[in-house]
Amino acid sequence: MTTALAGAAVPVAAEAQLEAFGTDPWWITLIKALAIFVFLMVCVLMMIMADRKVMGRMQQRHGPNRFGPLGLLQSLADGVKLSLKEDLIPRGVDRAVYIAAPVIAAVPAFIAFSVIPVGPEVSMFGVTTRLQLTDLPIAALIVLATAAVGVYGIVLGGWASQSPYALLGGLRASAQVISYEIAMGLSFVAVFMYAGTLTTSGIVEAQQNVWFAVILLPSFLIYLVTMIGETNRLPFDLAEGEGEIVGGFMTEYGSMKFTMFFLAEYVNMVTVAAVSVTFFLGGYLAPPPLTAFWPGAAEGWWPALWWLLKFMFVMFLFIWVRGSVPRIRYDQLMQLGWKVLIPVQLVWITAVAFVRILVNEDAPAWAVAAVVAGFAVATVAALAAWSRSARRKRAAEAAERREELRLMREDSAYGGFPVPPASAPHYGSSVPAEGPRYAPRAPDDKREEVTGA
Repeated sequence: MTTALAGAAVPVAAEAQLEAFGTDPWWITLIKALAIFVFLMVCVLMMIMADRKVMGRMQQRHGPNRFGPLGLLQSLADGVKLSLKEDLIPRGVDRAVYIAAPVIAAVPAFIAFSVIPVGPEVSMFGVTTRLQLTDLPIAALIVLATAAVGVYGIVLGGWASQSPYALLGGLRASAQVISYEIAMGLSFVAVFMYAGTLTTSGIVEAQQNVWFAVILLPSFLIYLVTMIGETNRLPFDLAEGEGEIVGGFMTEYGSMKFTMFFLAEYVNMVTVAAVSVTFFLGGYLAPPPLTAFWPGAAEGWWPALWWLLKFMFVMFLFIWVRGSVPRIRYDQLMQLGWKVLIPVQLVWITAVAFVRILVNEDAPAWAVAAVVAGFAVATVAALAAWSRSARRKRAAEAAERREELRLMREDSAYGGFPVPPASAPHYGSSVPAEGPRYAPRAPDDKREEVTGA
């Protein structure tokens, strides 16, 4: 493990990676931009379909199987149905913000995909170009920036709807994104340390020897959790929890505006999955066992196929988690982000920084091993302390439940619905029965009024 940490990745100069961009003819750039748009749209349709079909199989039932061959056109039918619905705007909403919110939620996800490398240089209609729209010296930060901006659409949609349920959903989304955005950003820090660049193409090339998901496994696992929280998917879809806030920030939306929010969610899923492939799974690089006996696996258009297979694997994880893990409570969501993911990331980044400093200063192997062992011991001790604290908490809760059961056995009214005491003024008051409705009232008929005062 020490050897892998010490010499796994060689920093790549960002300037050398950026020389291949900015020289394409305008029509090649247009083709790549159009290909990204079409790819995202097709991915949304296929992901909605896969969501239903795969989860149906997990739950021992058929998914959509009526519209089109094997039901493959069901997503298209749903899109047409939503577009033909009457577009109603509730009275009293902030009209401009209400209409702009779905667009604000969808557009940043499209922008983020522009810096994702799908393949190396290839020949396209006689022009040598990279399978990537563009790259920047801070391309990795563009991904984080667009993810942070996208939540504005959700928050503004909830606020402009003038509905308490929509507003609560927007507030939940903002708090959720803040907590999980921090953990996501920290998971990228270790990648930047090992890649030595913020360009996405440079990060991919830095994984020639070993993928970052192997040597930076804690960062990769935490990113998988944060990307689900970032996209408001189950079990982290508290911003649209039907059980508590009806439909969350989308409660007052319908027709195409509702479709835009759905589009934003699924395009965000595609983007964060592509980011995980780029930063941790070697991007378009062929799996090492494959290149050992097939040298041509890393040439031509083949790398685009390896990228697509990795991308489909990560997208399947979204469906698997949704069908396996129940929705958690909101307090559990916040505790996971602030009390678990962020502290673990801070300790892990400190360990990675120590190792990188020692490697850059040509420290002996035993020093690197000592640092790794020290952090491993500290991690085990922290996990043991957390486990002991959890056991004590469970024991205290069990003792409290036993005490409540004892009190309930001794007093049948303990813990019941609160009722007024028997000594209240209205208890025991005599109220004579009413006479016939239309009978004349006797002069001496003085009825006592029960007021409870």
